[in-house]
Amino acid sequence: MNVRRSAAVLAATVVIGAAAPAVAASPSPSPSLPSGLYGSGDPTYDGVWRQSYALIALHRVHDRLPAEAVDWLAGQQCANGAFPAFRANPAKACDAKLMVDTNSTAAAVQALSAAGGHDSAVTKAVTWLKSVQNKDGGWGFAPGGASDANSTSVVIGALLTQDLSVPEVRKGTKSPYDALLKLSLPCADGGAFAYQPDKKGKLSANADATAAAVVAVLGTGPLTAKAGADRKSSCADATDLTPTRAAANGASYLAGSVAKDGYLKSALPGAEDQPDYGNTADAVVALAAQGGPEAARGPLTWLERNSAKWAEQSGPAAYAQLILAAEASGADPSDFGGTDLVKRLAATGPKQVAASQDDSSGTSVWWVVGAGLAAGAGIGFLISGRNKRKRP
Repeated sequence: MNVRRSAAVLAATVVIGAAAPAVAASPSPSPSLPSGLYGSGDPTYDGVWRQSYALIALHRVHDRLPAEAVDWLAGQQCANGAFPAFRANPAKACDAKLMVDTNSTAAAVQALSAAGGHDSAVTKAVTWLKSVQNKDGGWGFAPGGASDANSTSVVIGALLTQDLSVPEVRKGTKSPYDALLKLSLPCADGGAFAYQPDKKGKLSANADATAAAVVAVLGTGPLTAKAGADRKSSCADATDLTPTRAAANGASYLAGSVAKDGYLKSALPGAEDQPDYGNTADAVVALAAQGGPEAARGPLTWLERNSAKWAEQSGPAAYAQLILAAEASGADPSDFGGTDLVKRLAATGPKQVAASQDDSSGTSVWWVVGAGLAAGAGIGFLISGRNKRKRP
């Protein structure tokens, strides 16, 4: 899973010190931003996404969900059930000019499900998601757009929160798993997943798409992803490819990709390959879900040693991705390489949340986020930089 690319969020996908602007976390959102919103960066492309995953993370650690934050998220929904990346004026009805998308909607479904008390909103959102399912069983970022691995995976996460059987959510004869399996490459190409076919129909291995798809075909998502059994992640081609086999193949690709350096690399046009912190965090979740804590040990250790500055520059979504990686692999997000990710993330949100860190009960706030998403007309993915580019 991992995230929208705006001027504020682009820094999350590149190396520290690169040309893209970085926004440091601040104690509380800027006065010019909506009350209750996490982060001080421009929410235009990622407001609903980062808000959703902040709430998901709080739920994961059984901490209270700030009413102000939940209300802000619920207020972003349009009458048809869909969510945009950000709705600047919730009092104004959504119109055709406001772009809604599957990724924001699916993330909000998961967050509001965790919050509770929003059954009607969640039902409307899931109904909308089903209404824009593609004929191949998957979803694209925008309604009607070609299916991609990341969008299909985040929607699967939303369906799972409603106890829906993913194989039975069909468009004609095709399920979401059918769409993902079509994007699985043979072992000769590493066993990875592609983001989506190129214009000629060719599939290219994509690490971010692979991390998202592995988690989805294992039948989990941000609300539930955790270390699985000690399953082998070797690659094996199969005439009748199953989700279980595809997950093992994809995890094998990820394991090979991080084996040498301990991290995944980004490939931005005109720039040297650099460590991709967000996608590495996503890979940790996928490796742990497939093969258990030991399978994710290498990249997790690398993140513990190297991600602090990246997270500080990039803000709440970055902290959330790291917390999700720690949670899924059995590490302690309150002492992640010497950094208390929980307090750092809490400091970017509503004041009452940050204050809860000093609560006499001693209860800590553990948050989780991952994600990454792509916009069809030039809007790239958020934190994880889920581009269509080939990754190592």
